[in-house]
Amino acid sequence: MKKHILFIIVIISFIFTACEYDNFEEPKATLSGSVVYEGKPLGVRTNGTQLELWQDGYALRYAIPVHIAHDGSYSVSLFNGKYKMVRKAGAPWEAQLNDTIIIDVNNNTVFDVPVRPYFTVTNESFQHSSGTITANFTVNKVVENADLAQVRLFVGHSILTDQNRNEQAVNADLSQVVPGENASVSLKLSEALAGLDYVFVRVGVRSNQSNEFVYTQVEKISLN
Repeated sequence: MKKHILFIIVIISFIFTACEYDNFEEPKATLSGSVVYEGKPLGVRTNGTQLELWQDGYALRYAIPVHIAHDGSYSVSLFNGKYKMVRKAGAPWEAQLNDTIIIDVNNNTVFDVPVRPYFTVTNESFQHSSGTITANFTVNKVVENADLAQVRLFVGHSILTDQNRNEQAVNADLSQVVPGENASVSLKLSEALAGLDYVFVRVGVRSNQSNEFVYTQVEKISLN
């Protein structure tokens, strides 16, 4: 008899728990924007770098991860309220863990997150000729104590082309890359890529302060 009573209690508890889940209110607000430097979005490795959101006043206080897309944009579903945005370490920009940003989220809120990258890449252009991709660009030093570790040209068949997702990549000769001056790097396409109608390309720069690259925005290059 006791076993039957215990079984009934468990079933009733399960039903009430299920009802609580069914009645749980889904987040209806959205916080979106981009990570920017001097007002311009920074290209990154998709989901390679994250931001964090925190909300005070709750018994269970935990970080809400904010993933960043390849073009520097982000979007996260939230409840209306006041949040603290944290720029995490390990990114291709200076971590500012003690400098949180307060954001009031109300319905659909747009907020661009300012960051200070170690380097940027500007004035980029890409050309295709006889199976070779050539990138011209300018590397700019932002953080004085940062040194160049890598400058790479990435080529792939997906818009999500970066350090981890690419079909081909080549390092630029760092002795030929002077911050503030024009530089270039070329890559001979493999037979597999050369046979496509188009490829996606971007240039990335990494400092000695991070394992992550800052990238140019992805560009689609026709091979026909």
